[in-house]
Amino acid sequence: MSRKFHLGYFLTDSHAQAWATAWGGNVGKEWASPDLYVAAARELERACFDYVLIEDNVFVADAYGDSMDIYLRKGLSVPRRDPLMVAPYMLQATRHIGVVPTISTFAYHPYQLARLIGSLDQLSHGRAGWNVVTGSSERALQNFGHDGMDEHDARYDVADEFVEAANALWDSWDADAVVADRSSGVLIDPSKVRIPDYKGKHYATRGPLNSGPAPQGRPVMAQAGSSGRGRIFAARNADTIVVKAKTLDYARQYRQEIRELARSLGRDPDTIKLMLLIAPIIGATREEAELKRRKRDADDLAEAEATLAKVSKIVDIDFSRYPLDEPLKAEGLSTQGTRSVLTDFIARNAGRTLRQAGAIALAYNPDGTSLAGTAQDVAREMVEIMEHVGGDGFLVSGQTTRHFLAEVVDGLVPALQDLGAVRNRYAGGMLRDNLMEF
Repeated sequence: MSRKFHLGYFLTDSHAQAWATAWGGNVGKEWASPDLYVAAARELERACFDYVLIEDNVFVADAYGDSMDIYLRKGLSVPRRDPLMVAPYMLQATRHIGVVPTISTFAYHPYQLARLIGSLDQLSHGRAGWNVVTGSSERALQNFGHDGMDEHDARYDVADEFVEAANALWDSWDADAVVADRSSGVLIDPSKVRIPDYKGKHYATRGPLNSGPAPQGRPVMAQAGSSGRGRIFAARNADTIVVKAKTLDYARQYRQEIRELARSLGRDPDTIKLMLLIAPIIGATREEAELKRRKRDADDLAEAEATLAKVSKIVDIDFSRYPLDEPLKAEGLSTQGTRSVLTDFIARNAGRTLRQAGAIALAYNPDGTSLAGTAQDVAREMVEIMEHVGGDGFLVSGQTTRHFLAEVVDGLVPALQDLGAVRNRYAGGMLRDNLMEF
């Protein structure tokens, strides 16, 4: 392996969603405790992951059948805590790994966001990030007093301005502004703090932040834009980009386009790390992994309606209105929600019934890949994928249980380390340093 790649972990939903799995333990009753989050952060740090990305949304859905019923009965993205409350527990328990909470721009003002994430960066000695989302559901916006969502591309226009305002606030302090000079009696050098007085079409903030400089200057930004406008936003602003790819050729094309866009916007494309989303199945033997894969496929088919409800939540289309056992018809399907999910859903399921489509609706692994086998099998395939894509790393996902974490940390990562594909110790102190190590 000539070039190492990065590893991140995608902490989806809240860990309560593992309540009915074979290795979920008592999480259905202990879901409010932070213990599993803390354990996950410690274990992933032991494996030298770059960061944990905490997924989020801010509403209880009712998109499927115009009812909250299936979402509550099945625990689909509920209950869920605010990532900004979860992140400090994880950072307090670790020393190297980054933690990246998901934050919706419509739910915060730039000053509030900049102060929160800047403070988290300070308290973690430079290990904080934020995953920027613009919103994909009318229900989420209504929780914050809005009538509904802006048009898709217009939401990115607003998000661009949000980021500009937050960056202006972070830039209002020089890194060495706090001098703490006892001889002169000066704590903060006034010449190193500025008033940005940012004024835009959607946001205004005088500044400066009263919280002081963030160790990373600007905390690391993650993003997952895949539409045309979303790619421009990501290339302009993101330090790490999550991509859910239908095929490896798509992932390679996406990375090339992002790098070209970054150059055209005056950025060094090597400062942007693209992370391919995967969900590996790891067994002690290939036979065990195959049995686990078959069981997952059977469970996914049995729970297809619940998965369709998840897709309905994401794309704001009520799939309960369509026959489950007839072929999926793409005609007339459009969304102001997450377009990439709908596009991927349609592309993956040509010729399938809606029930069959639901069984694989949220599959993360690209078509044509297996990512199932022994730790060594999966590690070798990950290396081959990176060589094909030319990418920067993987965002690993799975049902967050101690069992799955052990498979990844004590099985998959050592196999990757044996191949020289990932680090076996941290070199830098801050999240951006780790991302820029290779």
